[in-house]
Amino acid sequence: MNSSDLKQFWKDDEKAHQDNCFNPEAPQVAMGIRMSDECVYAELGEEGDVWGIEPRQRRIELNKRYNDKAELIVGKRLLQEEYPMEDENFPPIKRIGEVFGGKYEYIEGVGMWLSSPVKTIKELEKTLDKVDKMDLHSFLYSENWEAEKKRIFEAYGRKPELMRAVRGPVTLACSIYGEENLIFLYFDAKELYERFSDTIRRVIIKMAEIADGEAGFSKEDAPSGFAFYDDNCSLLNPDMYEVFGYSVLKGVFERFSPKEKDIRYQHSDSEMAHLLPILARLNFTGVNFGPTLTVDEIRDYMPNARIDGQLAPFTFMRNNKDEIIAEVKRDCERIKLSGTKGLNLTTAGSINNGSSLESMRVVMEAILTYGRY
Repeated sequence: MNSSDLKQFWKDDEKAHQDNCFNPEAPQVAMGIRMSDECVYAELGEEGDVWGIEPRQRRIELNKRYNDKAELIVGKRLLQEEYPMEDENFPPIKRIGEVFGGKYEYIEGVGMWLSSPVKTIKELEKTLDKVDKMDLHSFLYSENWEAEKKRIFEAYGRKPELMRAVRGPVTLACSIYGEENLIFLYFDAKELYERFSDTIRRVIIKMAEIADGEAGFSKEDAPSGFAFYDDNCSLLNPDMYEVFGYSVLKGVFERFSPKEKDIRYQHSDSEMAHLLPILARLNFTGVNFGPTLTVDEIRDYMPNARIDGQLAPFTFMRNNKDEIIAEVKRDCERIKLSGTKGLNLTTAGSINNGSSLESMRVVMEAILTYGRY
């Protein structure tokens, strides 16, 4: 592709993303890949912890250099280049894992990790008792929150962010109580299993409602939409998931995404075909599932969901042109055979360091060859 071809690609791509990628006039499959901050290191030959927090100025410098290169190769600046100054940042707000007694720790080479001391049924019962009695607002926000919120708004016009995405219920429960413990809990103490799920649902809704209030929204005028990130949902069989995970998503979506076109989203980059019949009942408007699922499998169960996928992240990261083209061709052909649109071609999971801009261009070229409607 020359420079004029790149410009035309992005013009057509803009049309392809309209109507949640279901635009009947879309000329081609939508291109969902926009890379990620962690990709700068391999691309630029720079050292750094890909999951670490870079100093503000270094992050800006790396992203600008990366974007200069991206503009030449794919015709678009991809990464964020503006970041707030230190005194523009709100005080930290405690996260849902901390509500349930967990602790977030940064582990070099791994990223942020949630661990918990809760190991037994009695400890879980005590934890849920504590959560039930908790004054969530006081727990989540620091003593200087109100003063800092006022100062930041007056100085910069910024309001606190809403909570419209969260770690999914099964992944959260596994971090708090352990994978095997959660599975055994279904058989050993089903009432507690159900209580654990119900408490997670209530906490998510309450945390999001509190955040709405802090941003100045009432229940009537707050933005809709909600997203879950639940890799561990695949560990449960359908019966277990329906009791634990489905009930949480259903309740949260009923509160925050009740209308047909409201965002109802889930990311789970794992083997989870066994859960598709249950997940289909949630009427997702967008999904990003693991690479073992195919476009047509997902579409069969979710005719109205935008499919963010299904290029395997490790295929994209290996930068093997022939393998990338083969997977993009497969996905483009399957969405066209389905007689629908709604494919947003990206990785079925995270975009990892090592994934190159040249590989992104290969995906674009493959869309032009195989993904024109």
